[in-house]
Amino acid sequence: MARKLAPDKWLFAATTGLALFGVVMVYSASAVIAQQENGNQFHYVIKQGVWVAVGFIVMLLAMQFNYQQLKNRRIVYGLLILCTIGLLGVFAFSAINGAHRWLKLPGFNLQPSEMSKLSLIIFLAYFLEKRAGEEGDFWRTFLPCGIVTGWLAGLIVIEPDFGTAMMLALIFVVVIYTAGARVIHLAMAAAPAFVVAAGLLIFVPWRLKRLITFLDPWADQQGAGFQVVQSLIAVGSGGIEGLGFAQGKQKMLFLPFAHSDFIFAVVGEELGLVGALAVVAVFALFLWRGIRTALLAPDRFGMLLSLGIVTSIVAQALFNISVVLSLVPTKGIPLPFISYGGSSLVPTLAAVGILLNVSQHASGNIGNRQ
Repeated sequence: MARKLAPDKWLFAATTGLALFGVVMVYSASAVIAQQENGNQFHYVIKQGVWVAVGFIVMLLAMQFNYQQLKNRRIVYGLLILCTIGLLGVFAFSAINGAHRWLKLPGFNLQPSEMSKLSLIIFLAYFLEKRAGEEGDFWRTFLPCGIVTGWLAGLIVIEPDFGTAMMLALIFVVVIYTAGARVIHLAMAAAPAFVVAAGLLIFVPWRLKRLITFLDPWADQQGAGFQVVQSLIAVGSGGIEGLGFAQGKQKMLFLPFAHSDFIFAVVGEELGLVGALAVVAVFALFLWRGIRTALLAPDRFGMLLSLGIVTSIVAQALFNISVVLSLVPTKGIPLPFISYGGSSLVPTLAAVGILLNVSQHASGNIGNRQ
């Protein structure tokens, strides 16, 4: 039987530690550019602190109700409709850095694509629980899940935001495979998805240029490869122990987006290999406790919900770190909990709140499923 427990303390500690560490690193990474742009070195860190406070309030609220209340079809489909409206609504606003990703509201910007990840996870968990016993049915189970995922991913791709669309695809694969989908169905979906992805990379000039730059960023280090080269210089300069907190040089208007997408490079420069590995270790702790929560969930919905949330956060962290280290082509994906910006931080903390909620209803037998 499921029983109400205290939330997973390790999971809570990992989340809190990463978020607070993010505030500290945002200050270090943004002080110079904040002074130049706004005449106040604390401009970005104050905003980040506010978003962390809002995020923690949302997380604590998400821990209070029973997560099984999310199995309401009005909530599930209402979230999908809201995400669709938001993803279409971004085109009513002017582009930022060449992309339509934000709803510009009074006082702040909202990024619907970030909320789409949690909405998709809730839908998949809800739908696949309803289809328990029919996981291998292509028409009744696999195809509807694929259509919803493809719809959201397609809207995100045209923003354009190929990286977040890839995250949705990964969430779909992990959750539906865990639920019991047949490998042949995944292969059937992978073939056209691969063709579309290859087309988006090869036949879109700026994406092709980014891919070529990834293969040899040093060939154009003052042009297309500038950001990656500056990131690698930052990480390399840190060595084992780092230059010391706030002593980094690349954030001084050399490394673009130092306080957002490339904040891990600042971590590597100032805290060295030791600090960078410590961050990775905390994400590994988050992964372990998150999977444990999924395995101990008292029902199928809670298990799939937890697994989807853990996948979305940890996969995004690994992808961001890989971009900073030039292991994959550059994409504008933030480092969860640490990068500057409330559009990513608040939905992520809300998702963790749901995960902690599930951890309070553990089942005594891992193999037990209602």
